[in-house]
Amino acid sequence: MSIRLIVKDPDPVLREVAREVTKFNANLKKLLKDMAETMYDAEGVGLAAPQVGISKRVIVVDVGDDHGLVEMVNPVIVSREGEQFGPEGCLSIPNLNGDVRRADTIVVQGQDSDGNTFSVNASGFFARAFQHEIDHLNGILFTDLAESIYDISERPRKGGE
Repeated sequence: MSIRLIVKDPDPVLREVAREVTKFNANLKKLLKDMAETMYDAEGVGLAAPQVGISKRVIVVDVGDDHGLVEMVNPVIVSREGEQFGPEGCLSIPNLNGDVRRADTIVVQGQDSDGNTFSVNASGFFARAFQHEIDHLNGILFTDLAESIYDISERPRKGGE
C-alpha cells in the first residue's frame, strides 16, 4: 500500500465522468487499499478515485462510526429520502467549506473488490459522505452545489471529505 497524491481543483480529472470498472483484479484491490491509506493520512472521511487522478468509479468512505471502512466499486444511489443541510469540505479543495443540501437517508448499491454486488443503507453524515464521493465520480464538486462557501484557512482543519 502507498499514499497517493490528492489532486486539487482545477485538475481536469475532477470534472470528468469516471469510467465504470469492468476488471476486478489485483490492481483494483491495490487502488482501494491505497485510497483508504491516502484518505486516513489526509484525515478525510471519503475519497473517490478521480481525487487520486484515476477516472474510475471507485470510492472509499469511513466516517469513524460503527460502519468502518466501506470500499465500493461502481456505486449508484438507488433511493433517497428526506433532506439534510450542512457543511462539507473536500480534500481536493483545501481551505474551503460550504453548506450543501443532501438527502438524509440513501441506499447505495455497488460492488466489492471481487465484483460481488452489495448495498449500504446510510443516513446523516454517512449518507452525506457517500453522496459527496459519488458526485466526484460524475465530475461534480461540492462547490457546484453549495448555497454558501467560506474560507476556513484561518481555522485548524479537522477532517474533511
